[in-house]
Amino acid sequence: GHHVQTLLGTTDKLNSLRGRLDQTEFNKYQVRFELQADYLAGVWAHHAQGMGVVEEGDLEEALNAASAVGDDTIQKRSQGYVVPESFTHGTSEQRKSWFKKGYKAGNLEQGDTFNTREF
Repeated sequence: GHHVQTLLGTTDKLNSLRGRLDQTEFNKYQVRFELQADYLAGVWAHHAQGMGVVEEGDLEEALNAASAVGDDTIQKRSQGYVVPESFTHGTSEQRKSWFKKGYKAGNLEQGDTFNTREF
């Protein structure tokens, strides 16, 4: 997902915001960036499935991985509580949801996490 973001110029756009926003505000953009990468990973999985590259259990494993690295899950595990303002990758549920959305859509058009109200 991040490679596609680099090719599309999204990474450069995000990096241009660094230093111009306070950390809490920048984190909000960072979360949307990461969720877009999850969406794009889902798009890749959609097409990989059609090429026979995805094996049984791979999608479940991808969703479990997305869930395991959600900011809420990591913070609960490491410090026992959650601080949403410090999130940089999104919640476990958001990460799974955007991956699933990309997998179902199979296109780039529905992956604009920066201009959605789904948060």
